[in-house]
Amino acid sequence: MAPEAVDLLSLFLPLVARTGPLAIAQLGQSLDGRIATESGASHYINGLEARTHLHRLRAVVDAVVVGVDTVNDDDPQLTVRHVAGHNPVRVVLDPRGRVRQRSQLLHDGAARTVHVVSSAAGGELAAGVQRVVLPVSADGRFEPTVVLNWLQAQGLHRVLVEGGGRTVSAFMHAGGLDRLHLLVAPLVIGSGRPGLQLPPVSTLDEALRPRCHSYRCGEDTIFDLELRRSPG
Repeated sequence: MAPEAVDLLSLFLPLVARTGPLAIAQLGQSLDGRIATESGASHYINGLEARTHLHRLRAVVDAVVVGVDTVNDDDPQLTVRHVAGHNPVRVVLDPRGRVRQRSQLLHDGAARTVHVVSSAAGGELAAGVQRVVLPVSADGRFEPTVVLNWLQAQGLHRVLVEGGGRTVSAFMHAGGLDRLHLLVAPLVIGSGRPGLQLPPVSTLDEALRPRCHSYRCGEDTIFDLELRRSPG
């Protein structure tokens, strides 16, 4: 096989052949770990090949999860467009009900959309959008395990946590992720919004050292981090 085919198998076979639930996250970032500028601009840190990789991830999962800031900043469609496949269920985490009513995914009808809010959220959504109320913790945020358990109960066993940085960081800190794909562009922004933000550690012995493989993806590099070993 061509080297590119070998890389695709190495990246995706662990996902599609996995038995049981799967939670994978992805972040596209610069060399200095920024996922957007200070103003929130992120189009496009990564190249077309990296964006195609993201669409492949969407195509092999049941649901894609994003925080409300990602929706408000980027207005994403969260659909499969660059590759063949079915659009996943789109899940927006929005404890306070802040999503912009003109967001594409609320109106395009391209896939089932679920708006997850707390009991304190108000407002109404467009017709066809499913509204789900889940409990929040003392800081007003959803516990990642609560979100994942609800998705499992709905038959959505394969989940992609797509962004933004705070959402991915929360799922990672809670131990809810099996894998993380970091797509790093040869770009130095020098300021802006960071990707992963985890609680501080005192020594490097406390740092995470997951199994990691790297792959070329156009001008970008994919780092495939195995955070939790696959069952069996």
